[in-house]
Amino acid sequence: MRITRVLGAALLALGLAAGPAAADSSPSPSASADGSAPTQAGTSFRTATEVEQGQRATASGSTGDYLYWSFPADTGQRPDVKATVKLPATHGAQTWQLDVYDGLRRRQACQYGAATRTAGAGAASVELACVLRTVRGWAEPWANDPLPGTYYIRLTVVGLGASDLGQPVGAEVRVGTKDIGGAAAVDGSLGKPLVPGIAVKSAQEKDGAKAAVLSSFGSDDGWSSGWWSDRWVWTAIGGVLAALAGIGGYALTRGSGRPSSVPPGA
Repeated sequence: MRITRVLGAALLALGLAAGPAAADSSPSPSASADGSAPTQAGTSFRTATEVEQGQRATASGSTGDYLYWSFPADTGQRPDVKATVKLPATHGAQTWQLDVYDGLRRRQACQYGAATRTAGAGAASVELACVLRTVRGWAEPWANDPLPGTYYIRLTVVGLGASDLGQPVGAEVRVGTKDIGGAAAVDGSLGKPLVPGIAVKSAQEKDGAKAAVLSSFGSDDGWSSGWWSDRWVWTAIGGVLAALAGIGGYALTRGSGRPSSVPPGA
């Protein structure tokens, strides 16, 4: 009976511990329905249009233009960037490319997805996708691991005929994310997120001056990089299960406590 009560209490503790971890893995927010999504793109890193996760941004441009957007990504998230280019009615074969850069303007490799595609002559549109690696809380200086901060999207054509240069096109970009959580946690955290202008802001705040920050991401809710992750929950669960296994093994092997070879009354 004692072992049954211990098992019941442990299962209840496991259920309470796993609750917050399950609540943290929420789906990506849906696209903005109030018409606040951006309708234009920047032409460089400095003028990149800010897009929140879950939004759909649209823009008009011409073949040969560089279109830039930026979005925030925090520790434990795996960003998913998709782009659709609407092509003119008549055109030749065109090759479009979707690139994603981190806050240090390092090009990030796509874990999977077609970041470069060729649209045949007369095609109505071309779709591109890039799923990044999971954002880490900390990395070695020489590593190219994705770190929390601002990420940049660059969409452009990399191959087309001279007659198609300058034709009008429409672009749509969608940014989503998946919360990986403690499965990608590391023992460390970044001192500051890779957000352009944050170092200038910190220096000028000491003097009481108003800083001009190139990105406003994270200004309200902050960044979640820190010591806590749901890895602590599963570590605690593993410790409880190990303790239960030890108790059960002891209960099964302890025996009656008296050698069978000893006669009664000895």
